[in-house]
Amino acid sequence: MTAISTIAGKSESNPCSSADFQWTQQWYPVAVIEFLDPHKPHSLQLLGKNVVLWRDGAQQWQCFEDACPHRLAPLSEGRVEADGTLLCAYHGWRFDGAGNCTKIPQSQTPELEAQHRANPKSCAIAYPTQEAQGLLWVWAEAGTQGAIESKTRSPRTIPELDDKSGRVVKLFWNIRDMPYGWDYFMENVADPAHVPVSHHGLVGDRDRDAKYYDMPRLREISTQEGFSFGVTQGEGAPIMAAIHDFQPPCLMKITTTFTDEGQLILVLYAIPTRPGWCRHIGTQILVKNTQGKLPPGLGFFALPMPTWFGHILASLFLHQDMVFLHYQERTMATKDRWLDAVYTPNPQDKMTITFRQWLEKRAGGGVPWTGDSQLPPAELNKQVLFDVWHTHTADCQYCQTALKRLQWARVGSYGLAIAILVIAILLESRSLALMQQTSVVSIAFGGRVAISLGLTALGYGIGKLIGLFYVYEFEHAQND
Repeated sequence: MTAISTIAGKSESNPCSSADFQWTQQWYPVAVIEFLDPHKPHSLQLLGKNVVLWRDGAQQWQCFEDACPHRLAPLSEGRVEADGTLLCAYHGWRFDGAGNCTKIPQSQTPELEAQHRANPKSCAIAYPTQEAQGLLWVWAEAGTQGAIESKTRSPRTIPELDDKSGRVVKLFWNIRDMPYGWDYFMENVADPAHVPVSHHGLVGDRDRDAKYYDMPRLREISTQEGFSFGVTQGEGAPIMAAIHDFQPPCLMKITTTFTDEGQLILVLYAIPTRPGWCRHIGTQILVKNTQGKLPPGLGFFALPMPTWFGHILASLFLHQDMVFLHYQERTMATKDRWLDAVYTPNPQDKMTITFRQWLEKRAGGGVPWTGDSQLPPAELNKQVLFDVWHTHTADCQYCQTALKRLQWARVGSYGLAIAILVIAILLESRSLALMQQTSVVSIAFGGRVAISLGLTALGYGIGKLIGLFYVYEFEHAQND
């Protein structure tokens, strides 16, 4: 085995010298901006807090606590008005992008309304936001102090996406709410050994590719900056280096450098939304080699395709390990300590172990949830776990638009198939009545029927595609 070269990185000379990781004093990427409908508010949870995303009259995306200061009704059930304010649908209070109340309709006089609106208690609770690399980022601490602190730290963006040389090609962003916790997402993507087994048939082969390798540490553990590990490559491997880089609170960056100097970069964000759930936002970045050739991407997901098609096909990959991660988390919740409950004799588990050590010793043992921190019970109905509509489609305007078009295309295919069949029957009947050559007529009739059947098959195929917007079920027992 040949070890890969190490990379420079920050380290702490005294691990105990750094303060614990502060979960709320961080930037979190919560949405892909181009997928959001700017004409309505969007509900979300972040660290257990209920928040609402909406775009104001200045075309800026804002994040408020999802509670109107009047009676705490959810603002996400309201409207974005034509004047760029957010309206609470309960009593019609309105708020500008800074959270200031701009209208209280039930006030006795305009003067009294102005007095009530001037009271700080009338303001919505706003969280700092910024847009970077196509993502909407939210600082997880509200108020004046949050606004000040948010200016001291930058989001975990990807330097390659700022490259203007033409060597970098970014594929589509994907976003999905996953029914397992943030820590289990990070643990999973810190473990390349699972890929050919869990994703057999899509990325690798469980019988051919599940082999031994080592994972040397490349960047020492840091409370604030995380750590990174490499993956050894065998003699003659087309890969020169593979690096898994964990950057808290939400980024796992996996960089594969090929021998021709081309690179595949997997950008995997995970946002802790609520206990037992996380939001995944990810993309592939292809970096051309010195000859301008693109490297291979992650399976067929690197092929040119419409964004909505990539979104629904993502279920083929994401659902392959989703169910057992959901159940694994519930099983592990009955144990006292992760590091004592598992048996990890192989070096492939080094990064996973380090992640759990970082979480236990540097980050308070886990996400400090707001409100109920109880892990929900295991979902025994697997079809609920395989849901795509509520975890993606319902809040993605790309997929909503594509779904409507496909539904119309299905209706059109079936309608045209029926119309052609009726016309074929009428023409055949007329020809027989006029005593024309039946052999010629039969060929024409057969052709029309074939077209009708083809359109019916097309409508059926579109229907199967439509189904992927709602649910995609997977069983490893059937994945030969």
